[in-house]
Amino acid sequence: MARYDVEDHRLPLIGNHGNDLSPVLSPRITEARQYGGLLSLQELQKKRLLPLQGRKRKVSYTYMFKVDSPFPHFTLEVYDPQKEEVGKITNKDFKGKWFILFFYPADFTFVCPTELLDLNRRREEFRKLKTEIVAVSTDTVYTHKAWVEMEELLKGFKYQMAADHNGKFSRELDIYYEEGGMAQRAAFIIDPDGVLRAADIVSDAVGRSAGEILRKLKALQFVRNNPGKVCPASWEEGEQVIVKSIKKAGKMYKELRRK
Repeated sequence: MARYDVEDHRLPLIGNHGNDLSPVLSPRITEARQYGGLLSLQELQKKRLLPLQGRKRKVSYTYMFKVDSPFPHFTLEVYDPQKEEVGKITNKDFKGKWFILFFYPADFTFVCPTELLDLNRRREEFRKLKTEIVAVSTDTVYTHKAWVEMEELLKGFKYQMAADHNGKFSRELDIYYEEGGMAQRAAFIIDPDGVLRAADIVSDAVGRSAGEILRKLKALQFVRNNPGKVCPASWEEGEQVIVKSIKKAGKMYKELRRK
């Protein structure tokens, strides 16, 4: 049986594959996806998605998230500033709920505390939408605790803070900045079925708006609860929506002026 040197025992089948195995996997990626996206080496070989014989190879993989597809599985250590306790979270903890993973570069930096403050100020609005938020960086839970206690902007911060301190999950999502050893500013909105519905990444020097994340969340919840209706650009709660119909194609100017 072939032996493979890999960075992780479980091989994501969506993303950038090593040159050696690309010819083997590429024609069967669609077939592989039906098995959940992640299979062990033995499972891959059993389902004949990898050869049983061959020379020793070194392969690296990246999951690469995809909107409107199941979000990758994760397990992360977290610091809860309300309880002052350390725990762990996985996808299963959010089953049946909307949740947001809010990645930021690092504790004890400059833009990051302003972003978390912005999120904290909107906490009640997110709670009304029954949405949980977890802030994530490549720091440890101990650094999270020290930062929250020292930084006055984070006084009263209530969200759980996850520690991807080895960068493993950030690398799987392809949002890891290797030179800096930090995650990018990325926000992922996942629906109650575990499906990724929105992903947003911005440059390290630019802080994000909790208000915009909230706006997108409201729009996503609206279309989920109202099949057949869609939200136009910059839609805010209570504003006009569009009911999809072939009869309206090419006539949106009149449709939007009607109300």
